[in-house]
Amino acid sequence: MQTAEVKVKEKNLISIEHLKKYFAIKQGLFSSAKYVKAVDDISFNIPKNSVFGIVGESGSGKTTIGRTILRLIEPISGVIRYLSTDITSLNKRELRIFRRKMQIVSQDPYNSLHPRKLVKTIIGEGLQIHFNLSSEEIYKKVRDIL
Repeated sequence: MQTAEVKVKEKNLISIEHLKKYFAIKQGLFSSAKYVKAVDDISFNIPKNSVFGIVGESGSGKTTIGRTILRLIEPISGVIRYLSTDITSLNKRELRIFRRKMQIVSQDPYNSLHPRKLVKTIIGEGLQIHFNLSSEEIYKKVRDIL
């Protein structure tokens, strides 16, 4: 049984087990903490050489799942495996290498820029993730690009 289970995992590019991501809701000083359960205990596999999409209603957690898999945001709990490697334990350098192999494709490419973020912040985020530049270096590069 264990041997068969190992073979199944080797066939998967991505394996997600019991992934959770909650966001705190701002409350008053004396209120107890409340949370939005954006992703609550999901598990799935993405086989190698396959096309995979996440479909759901607005606000159902699709983007949060993608951002959590890439560790752009950290999960509360769960296991994220890429080719049998648990990426939740990767250091910053290893994580940058991992992220170069994956990307999120927006559901609507015409609205893929966040309306509440500055363009320089959006471009700068990619430079920070992939090249680990200082804030000053990012500012100069973004200014040159624009």
